[in-house]
Amino acid sequence: MARETEGSAVRLEALDLGYLALFVGMRVNELTLEELHAAGFTGLRHSHGFVFQHLLAGARSVSELATLLEVTQQAASKTVAELEQLGFIEDTPSPDARVRRVKLSARGLAAVEQGRAVRAELERRFERSHGRKAIEDARKLLARVLDSLGGAEAVRARRVRPPR
Repeated sequence: MARETEGSAVRLEALDLGYLALFVGMRVNELTLEELHAAGFTGLRHSHGFVFQHLLAGARSVSELATLLEVTQQAASKTVAELEQLGFIEDTPSPDARVRRVKLSARGLAAVEQGRAVRAELERRFERSHGRKAIEDARKLLARVLDSLGGAEAVRARRVRPPR
């Protein structure tokens, strides 16, 4: 982060690109969660999105989720139980009765659609405020930077890991 004296305001333009991108993403996530909660999708947290990304393609076992999330099976089970209690995921038949498989429920899919709608509206807001070309250029720049840092494939494959 840019060096500033204690107590002074941080000049946003002095921050490096990584921090600015992080802070923009964090604020977009906050606003998206606020809108989701207001729309009745209460209980969702940012960390739940990492589970959702792995269930968008279909059902997974709890063990698969643990592997993909790089957490213990116990941690994955706890999150699955929480999301199930909130109504966002549900059990689905498994060829092996010993293996628990879950998928996004209708409520979970609706939350995904609502989240996408909120983010699309934020994009339109950015374009109105800053111009379509500026937003397109910013998006292209960030995509190229992500690719140059070796992070693009994880995004393309929906294998972004939760922060450590």
